[in-house]
Amino acid sequence: MTDLTGDPLPSWRSGPTRDALLGFLGAAPEIPPEDRVAYFDNDGTLWCERPTYVQYEFYLDALRRRVRDDPALAHEAEFRAVLAGDSAAVGEIGLERVALALAGLFRGLDPAAFTRETRTFLRSAAHPTLGRPLAATRYRPMLELLGALRALDFTVGVVTGGGTEFVRSVSQELYDVPPERVVGTMIAYVLDRDDAGRPVLRRTGRVLGDVNEGAAKVTNIQTQLGRSPALAAGNSAGDTELLEWASAADGPHLSLLVDHDDADREFAYAGQAQTFAADEPITDTARRLGWTVVSMRRDWATVFAGGLTDGEPAGFTRNG
Repeated sequence: MTDLTGDPLPSWRSGPTRDALLGFLGAAPEIPPEDRVAYFDNDGTLWCERPTYVQYEFYLDALRRRVRDDPALAHEAEFRAVLAGDSAAVGEIGLERVALALAGLFRGLDPAAFTRETRTFLRSAAHPTLGRPLAATRYRPMLELLGALRALDFTVGVVTGGGTEFVRSVSQELYDVPPERVVGTMIAYVLDRDDAGRPVLRRTGRVLGDVNEGAAKVTNIQTQLGRSPALAAGNSAGDTELLEWASAADGPHLSLLVDHDDADREFAYAGQAQTFAADEPITDTARRLGWTVVSMRRDWATVFAGGLTDGEPAGFTRNG
């Protein structure tokens, strides 16, 4: 076990939020080892999700490359709207239909080939407005928290509304979270045979089950991982049930909401669900239910970590 006698959270400014985190970490040894479980939302909680999701940028890059080889694709309604950056047209067509069309660009790929595509993109692409490599849009304070939890023998998972396979492809590299601890929106696979008759899995363009948001995050965690959290972190109304679940844990527990209120260093916006409308702003929900709200502007001395080749924050270790 790593020594936590030093400062495990150097990028967190002094104040009630840091005190709540240190209080939870200090009380964590009271939690039985098998119950030391923490789940983190990905987009907007562990790395930047604006002006568009990283996975969306991945699909957009793939679409542009595909259109160079097959210009006729650019005339399909879903792809025409995406390539034009026409949010009104995307809304009229329907986000789910557009997302499925983009996912279909990788129909027929086996898991290993898809993983190579995502890793190549991650290592070469830059954020469209921040001028940073995408890996360098990870939040340094959250990486420090991941490291502090691992030092206390927590099992850490990522629970995302994004594609399961996309996040699994990069979770070890980005967060030191093994792919089997990622729960997300699942694409269905079919079992096929290669030219030598050997079995091979291939992606389809269909979503398996519900989009992993809201209550689905909780039920999918139970179905796929089978362990409830003592700590959960999110940033939007789509994480409400996950944070409520952590709040219901016996013994020390913590529900953490990241509030994007820093337009100067990142973006300022309200965290909204993508597949449903919430009854109240998520920050109001958090304060009503007694969750710990992280103000990026007030609580984080530093927002972003370095890229994958620039080293990691103190306390963060990568096993893979």
